[in-house]
Amino acid sequence: MILSLKELLSELEKKRKGKKVVFTNGCFDLIHAGHAHYLSEAKKLGDILVVGLNSDASVRRLKGPKRPILPQNMRSFLLDSLKPVDYVVIFDEDTPTELIKAIKPDVLVKGGDWSLDKIVGRDFVESYGGKVVTIPFNFNISTTNIVERVITLYCPERSSS
Repeated sequence: MILSLKELLSELEKKRKGKKVVFTNGCFDLIHAGHAHYLSEAKKLGDILVVGLNSDASVRRLKGPKRPILPQNMRSFLLDSLKPVDYVVIFDEDTPTELIKAIKPDVLVKGGDWSLDKIVGRDFVESYGGKVVTIPFNFNISTTNIVERVITLYCPERSSS
């Protein structure tokens, strides 16, 4: 389900009892096998998987004016369609700090490219006994790699190599 933060908090209040909430976040610009694996592994860490999705404005600030490739309504729809994902909530800030504080997940998850000391919300989650976990990559792929490959294959004159 794609929900506002207010709606999500109401849902979690009803369904959380005795269940472990897992939270992760990202831009998820072009959904690929790496994302699918990561989300499947994240879901195994608890009962309810909440994905915080950077809004279009947030992605532009983080990744530059040519991103996102897909708008937030499409990215949220794709995430919501994936089996492991229970809830998607879009946030406009550059970091999910406020979401994490509001949701208070039992487990905070990021990809293996994040060192624990760089994970936003780590101190807060650990302060109440929550766990912070990184999931190693199973596929050597990223949205940036996909974009570069498409440019190289179909627009070689624009390729940086």
